[in-house]
Amino acid sequence: MWSYMIRRILQAIPTLLVISFLIFSLLYITPGDPVELIFGTEDQSLSEEQRQIIMEEWGLDQPFLIRYKNFVFNALQGDLGTSYATGQPVFESVIERMPATFTLAAFAMVLSLLISVPLGMLAALKHNSIWDSLATALATIGVSLPKFWFGLVLMIYFSLKWGLLPSTGSADLMTDGPVEFLKHIIMPGSALALGMAATQTRMIRSSMLDVLGQDYVRYARSKGLKEKAVIWGHAFKNAMIPVITVIGSEIGGLLGGAVVTESIFSWPGVGRLAVNSISKRDYPMIQGITLLLCTSYLLINLLVDIVYAWVDPRIRLDKKS
Repeated sequence: MWSYMIRRILQAIPTLLVISFLIFSLLYITPGDPVELIFGTEDQSLSEEQRQIIMEEWGLDQPFLIRYKNFVFNALQGDLGTSYATGQPVFESVIERMPATFTLAAFAMVLSLLISVPLGMLAALKHNSIWDSLATALATIGVSLPKFWFGLVLMIYFSLKWGLLPSTGSADLMTDGPVEFLKHIIMPGSALALGMAATQTRMIRSSMLDVLGQDYVRYARSKGLKEKAVIWGHAFKNAMIPVITVIGSEIGGLLGGAVVTESIFSWPGVGRLAVNSISKRDYPMIQGITLLLCTSYLLINLLVDIVYAWVDPRIRLDKKS
């Protein structure tokens, strides 16, 4: 198990280097003068001497590879540069908003599993029944509709029309209490969760039907075991193995969806900060946000792979062979 973990970590390092190179290239592939990108193209008051001073101050006069080397070296020390817009350190600004984004993402993931596991199991156990057709139809609709549409519908009805929930903002679980926390997170969390729940429902249904047709399940039934023992003792764990892979692949969509969802509900997370930074062309902030989110995505997928290998030892054996 330890050797598998070490191999996965070593495989993640070159991936992270390639990502960092592409992110750092953002400022260079963007058309226009870097100084104008920082201060705005409409600013014509800078003299050539002032422009040169700014280039030296921000290191824009150095060759690309030297700047990239400095970027990687500084990033390893937690220094992602300074925001053009606010003058604040990028790393501190992003880390300050990370808990809000991860709280929203974790809530959405838990909610999606609470919806998809019972629905997918019901569809599989009641195969070719009205329950199976209903679950499949709901999953198809959920996969087809975008997250922002869910968010807007929830806001229109539960906030603007019925006045049951606040439309924007957030609440702290410790200081504001669980009720206020749930009131603020339920709509953005649901907007993120419903699409994932639809995908997971289809996967759980398909995986459960496949497992129920395996020989060891038939053998367990032939021994006279109760159906509940067969389902939960033999079928459920093996049916959930492919779902773990789906959850890992959905992390990227979850973090990407948070950008739009946080903007709709004014959730104070990294996604909203990213939208504001893009509108202000704050490239150091955009680079820092992208790098930290990609790093988080790699770490979460690494954790998912480790859990996958722990649940299904065949994964470790395949890697060794």
